[in-house]
Amino acid sequence: MSTKGGVTALPRRNYRLASDMDKPRSTGIVNEKLLSDYLHHVFPSTKPGPTVASLRKPLGFQDLSSHLEKLLSEGETPEEENKDPSAEGRLGPQPVVLDHTSGFEGLLFVDDDLLGVIGHSNFSSIRATTCVFKGKWAYEVLISSQGLMQIGWCTLSCRFNQEEGVGDTPDSYAYDGNRVRKWNVTTTNYGKSWAAGDIVSCLIDLDEGTITFCLNGQSLGTAFSSIKTGPGVAYFPAISLSFKESVAFNFGSRPLRYYPAEGYLPLQDPPTADLLKAHRLLGYIKNVLSTSIDTQEEKLLEKDSAVWRLQGEPTVLITLAHIFNLFAPLMCKVYLVEDVLMNFLLGILEGGGSVDEHPLIQQLLDLFWLLMEDHEVNECLKQLMMSLLRAYRFSPIIPDLGFQIHYLRLTTAILRHEKSRKYLLKKITFDVLRSVVFFYIKTPLRVKEAGLEELIPTTWWPTHFDKEGKDEREPKDESSDERLRRRAYERGCQRLKKRIEVVEDLQVQILRLLLNNKDKNTGEASRYIFLNKFRKFLQENASNRGHPTALCPPEYMVCFLHRLITAVRSSWDEGSRKSPSSLSSEDAYVPPQLFYNGKVDYFDLQRLGGLLSHLKKTLKDDLATKANIVIDPAEIQAASMDDLDEDEESGAAQSCQRPFGAAAMGGALARPSWLSSPTLGRANRFLSTAAVSLMTPRRPLSQPEKVKVRTLAVEQRTEEDIEGSHGNDGLLLGRPQEEPDQPITDKSLLEIIDGIVMMYNLSVHQQLGKMVVVADEVHEYAVALKDTEEKIARCPTRRADILDELQKSQKVFSEKLNHLSRRLAWINATIYSKEKMLDVYWLLCVCIQTIEHADNTASLFAFTPEFYLNVAMNAYSALKNYFSPANSMDELPGYEETLTQLAAILAKHFADPRIVGTDIKDSLMQALASYVCYPQSLRAVERIPEEQRVAMMRNLLAPYEQRPWAQTNWILVTALPPVCQGCGFGYRYTRLPHLLKTKPEDANLPSLQKPCPSLLLQRHMAELLSTDKDMAASFLNSVLNQLNWAFSEFIGMIQEIQQAAERPERNFVDTRQLKVCATCFDLSVSLLRVLEMTVTLVPEIFLDWTRPSAELLLRRLAQLLNQVLNRVTAEKNLFDRVVNLRLPGLESVDHYPILVAVTGILVRILVDGDKQGTSRAASVLLSDPCFQLHSIQHLLGEPAESAGPTASASERKHFSLHAYTDYISLEEKQKVEEMLEFLTEESKQAAASTAPTSEEDLCPICYAHSISAVFRPCTHKSCKACINQHLMNNKDCFFCKATITGVEDYSKPSSSLVS
Repeated sequence: MSTKGGVTALPRRNYRLASDMDKPRSTGIVNEKLLSDYLHHVFPSTKPGPTVASLRKPLGFQDLSSHLEKLLSEGETPEEENKDPSAEGRLGPQPVVLDHTSGFEGLLFVDDDLLGVIGHSNFSSIRATTCVFKGKWAYEVLISSQGLMQIGWCTLSCRFNQEEGVGDTPDSYAYDGNRVRKWNVTTTNYGKSWAAGDIVSCLIDLDEGTITFCLNGQSLGTAFSSIKTGPGVAYFPAISLSFKESVAFNFGSRPLRYYPAEGYLPLQDPPTADLLKAHRLLGYIKNVLSTSIDTQEEKLLEKDSAVWRLQGEPTVLITLAHIFNLFAPLMCKVYLVEDVLMNFLLGILEGGGSVDEHPLIQQLLDLFWLLMEDHEVNECLKQLMMSLLRAYRFSPIIPDLGFQIHYLRLTTAILRHEKSRKYLLKKITFDVLRSVVFFYIKTPLRVKEAGLEELIPTTWWPTHFDKEGKDEREPKDESSDERLRRRAYERGCQRLKKRIEVVEDLQVQILRLLLNNKDKNTGEASRYIFLNKFRKFLQENASNRGHPTALCPPEYMVCFLHRLITAVRSSWDEGSRKSPSSLSSEDAYVPPQLFYNGKVDYFDLQRLGGLLSHLKKTLKDDLATKANIVIDPAEIQAASMDDLDEDEESGAAQSCQRPFGAAAMGGALARPSWLSSPTLGRANRFLSTAAVSLMTPRRPLSQPEKVKVRTLAVEQRTEEDIEGSHGNDGLLLGRPQEEPDQPITDKSLLEIIDGIVMMYNLSVHQQLGKMVVVADEVHEYAVALKDTEEKIARCPTRRADILDELQKSQKVFSEKLNHLSRRLAWINATIYSKEKMLDVYWLLCVCIQTIEHADNTASLFAFTPEFYLNVAMNAYSALKNYFSPANSMDELPGYEETLTQLAAILAKHFADPRIVGTDIKDSLMQALASYVCYPQSLRAVERIPEEQRVAMMRNLLAPYEQRPWAQTNWILVTALPPVCQGCGFGYRYTRLPHLLKTKPEDANLPSLQKPCPSLLLQRHMAELLSTDKDMAASFLNSVLNQLNWAFSEFIGMIQEIQQAAERPERNFVDTRQLKVCATCFDLSVSLLRVLEMTVTLVPEIFLDWTRPSAELLLRRLAQLLNQVLNRVTAEKNLFDRVVNLRLPGLESVDHYPILVAVTGILVRILVDGDKQGTSRAASVLLSDPCFQLHSIQHLLGEPAESAGPTASASERKHFSLHAYTDYISLEEKQKVEEMLEFLTEESKQAAASTAPTSEEDLCPICYAHSISAVFRPCTHKSCKACINQHLMNNKDCFFCKATITGVEDYSKPSSSLVS
């Protein structure tokens, strides 16, 4: 006997006992008669013969091999006789695969077995190696993605290219489930839409000349008839698919999932002889399992096979060894594993109950490992898991999800076997399989076939909307019928949710098995194998962002993330119950030392402080003093050199490495990670230099010893490296002094949580945003249906034609809503349920806690990966935008405190000098801007400590010269105006008033957030601008500069738009240009609101001329206001003409938003101020050469004097504040009238008192003011306004470019006045 893996195994070819020849009448195990009866019972003959034991020939182990071979040969027919005569209509090799040598066009990835294919170019095509010319044939295509593909048949003469594929040439025929059409040069509607997880059967009848397609076993009808047949015509299976689309073919190498109609054969012959042998051998195994030997009574007993145990009985073991001698080689073939073994194991679990109630599968796996060679068990398990995954993924959705539950139960049973689980984890689960599929619950595209009509018989959708077009959660005027419908729909949704939860519980059970850290009997615990494989899985998806074909689909990642969170939290809490001093999962966080001690590989992901190699150089002293980690200079040098030549080396390495899969480009392309084992690329090799020595003692109470780092690859780590032991902190090596010294949880769980956060950042958040589109569609159709029903109610009875069309539309909308509401119920149960919301909320809390702990480490905060801040911001955004209104954020535990913590993080870190990445800084700025737009989050900002609030406002008001341009826009446009929205002049709207006037029923109009002004933040802003005069001047200068730029750009763009519209030829304005134009307009309006807020809060900045820059700022403000008024209010001007074009994309461009903003500023400085201030403001405004009184009159709809009393009504009709009574209060209108009266009087007095000025005395720069300043040392002159504005941005003289050292007042000499 031999020993394998600690288990005794019998030799393969000789099971004859040594005593058999010496003692022919004794077996040495049981008596000869009883053994003979037992063997005859286990191995019954299929031929008629004596049934009485006394008449049968005695059978012992010495005769068993020949007897078994004789039994297996019974019923066999010679190969020539067994051959199906209909197979003569086929040409080509067996097995049938995809032709990756010559039968393709374009770029393709082809799987190892030459059956799976992924498109990697615009429109790629490939055919099989075998063709058919007569008879009936079929093959199946497993749809992995639901995009653009054309599947069918083609002849050898078909020539495809990047634009034309299968079905686009005369002798090719295809079905396209994406566009629901059939193709043969021309195209017509055909079939149903397919979805990922569907199976398409392609049938060709060359005797009748027809081609038919089936979807999930249901015939779609004859697609083509009278196809070309005859001599020289043979058809190949073929497919054309676009970029990223993927399928897998089954020509017969595995059992067809849906056996075709009678008479059709798979292209590849099934292994009939092996299939017969496997079924017979399995029958013999079943006989062994159901038979026991009573040695005392010397008789055989029938028993339930479910209670069979592998107890080491020699008779049973040797009998099974003879069977497995023939059975084991057969179990290495995929067809036999799927058809024989998988169905047998599934049958064991058919009785129901928990998986624990069926120990027979564990016993059988023990038997496999005992009696089969290691390579045979490995291959058998590999094929078994692949078959299970394929069956799970491509099973149709039925109401009770029975198929999915069935396959998951067997997967759970197999993974309960320790040795099998560890082998699958090490070699199969992540390396070969898309194992994440096991945690995915696909969304049905066709609700009727999925049985959702039975599960949710009553549908419902919102029918009540508020003024902003949003759904009301519990409308007060809901009728009793509507309430009954809604409640019936909610009950149906709950039924669906409970059935989905059964599948989710099984998926969590699988992950709990993979996270087992106690199964150390056969080597390393499962959790540590899983952890290293999980990390490599993340590396694949993080390092291949530019190669979509290599990425795990985001819909899989979403489900995987939720199941993993549930399993990890369960394991965490289980450990915390055993150790009361450790944290619960509610308070989970990732300690900061994971980010810099090198034990966890973050690949090439960006850190907050920049590149890791840079941080290791610049912060090496801080690492030594705060974390007792010393970076080896040789490691830093190696990292620096590696960074220089990394690309060249990695390119050479990849070119020398033979790809695992056959790329249909002559092997020029490396296969995606899904189709082969991942290889170590740039990120792993480069960043692995940050790993730490394992021989590190635990931090002693005395002066700690410095630790020197060395390289350590992820796959080389052991349990000790992760958890630590006997003086080794494992993953928590290098604890900073600020970090509390208390147990958290198993260190392996910390790294898994870190991976969960990374996974959310990679693709989960993006997918959560995509799935909201179904809810949006429901809303749009509900609004359209309600609008249609209102039109039907108003339709005159005499217009039967209109009524008929409206009723047709009503029917279409209702049918679509019935479908979408059921589909939405599925999505809400699988993606947006309350439990999933709690998962995302927990992830948000983890990120917040982690950031806070990392922030306490001072400079070491720079090592924190950027994705922690990204996930914190995105998780909050998802909770606010994606899960509502189905679930309310207010119901989350401790939500207000969490909001405050997040507000403190955003307020502190948006201007944190430790953060260097421009993208993450922009994201922080945008998040903060969004945060202050909503009442609940704005209150959270107000709850943070006052010191942090003041620091935040100081950073917001900092001059933009120190920031990137994009951040400046966000600061000035988004972060500040919401602070004052609701306080500004006519600034209380959420829908643009001018659009509501023209399109009151349009639900798609742009909307703004409801005003929620913060008096507290306004007070902080006022105090800062009042006390810090230099900062106030710099801030307002930046605002005025940007307003000047934005409005000038806007005017230039509308000139181009107007010119394009007036050309006689038909011209279309570029949508991008329209978008930029609208953005410049919105920016101008927002900047004007910022100025209005500043004038309101701190009027002395402009009106107190004891401040050095007040007069200059007031003159610049007046100049810009006059420019805006003149451009917008002039009669029949450019602005009017473009607004009247009503171009799509320019909906926000109108008189009201910009004119009320300008009016608000004018009212603040001319009406609301003290007498001295208003006098100064009026004087500056009137002295500006661009000032025109009729622009102010225009605000109240008063015609310009030039129009005259005889002007027509159309000429007199223009903008007026009187037309917006819902948005302009009576008090505001009175102030405008008062302002107009005041300016009218002041302008008359100014005109009477203004003395003529000679041209020589005017400023040579602006020609608007008298010369009042002289420059030193060059003595050139200008007015004070021009030189002060110039010196804010430049120190060189206007004229001679000499550096200006001083500016003195200038007055004209008296002699000049006399002369």
